[in-house]
Amino acid sequence: MKRAVITMILGLAFAATAGAAGLGQGAAPTVEQILDKYVQAIGGKAAIEKQTSMTAKGSFEIPAMGMGGNAEVFAKAPNKTLIVVDVSGYGVVQQGFNGSTAWASDPTQGIREKSGAELASAKLESEFHKELKFKQLFSKLEFKGKEKVGDHDTYVVVATPTGSSPQKMYFDVTSGLLVRTDVEQETPEGKVPVEEYLDDYKDVDGVKIPFTRRQVLPQMTFVIKLTDVKHNVTIDDAKFNKPAGQ
Repeated sequence: MKRAVITMILGLAFAATAGAAGLGQGAAPTVEQILDKYVQAIGGKAAIEKQTSMTAKGSFEIPAMGMGGNAEVFAKAPNKTLIVVDVSGYGVVQQGFNGSTAWASDPTQGIREKSGAELASAKLESEFHKELKFKQLFSKLEFKGKEKVGDHDTYVVVATPTGSSPQKMYFDVTSGLLVRTDVEQETPEGKVPVEEYLDDYKDVDGVKIPFTRRQVLPQMTFVIKLTDVKHNVTIDDAKFNKPAGQ
């Protein structure tokens, strides 16, 4: 079970992601209007493009299992990521993508390279300016109506990429912010359905970032809380490479 928990933690996407006019009260919006409103809601294209790297620190907790730990994230445009998770009672787990090679490491399995759908998913989630590239990254974008997410009325968009699973995204009707995503996460054991709820948006250098993420899986629920986020930090490209000699 602990191995499965670690795999789920590594499925986490830490990348950071004034409503726009034009959405009438009774009119169904287009996908383009929904996505444009989202970009404006988190700060606008110009503010997003000013950010070229990010570091973040946070914590996670799995209340039902009494597990927790700390996480550190490094991301760099256009598509490099490294996640380092220190799991209490288990050890350090890492996953990285250097723009071409995706890899993962943990105390049980050692290090391995990702391939196939897992590689495609890692590449997609490593896009630093993903919110500005929906049309390029997804071969199909479909408006699926309105649904309730907690207290939020949301517009639902299903985005289908090439080579990995579709993502169902829920955007708050009023604020335009993304409040939930559903996806079948690619793991070594196969696809696992994950619901992720995004909350506590805070402005960091002109861009709103969800500081609280709650992921609901078939086996468990865990909560991730960011405590510190910095943009435009110098990060050596070598940091994202698979460890040498592995």
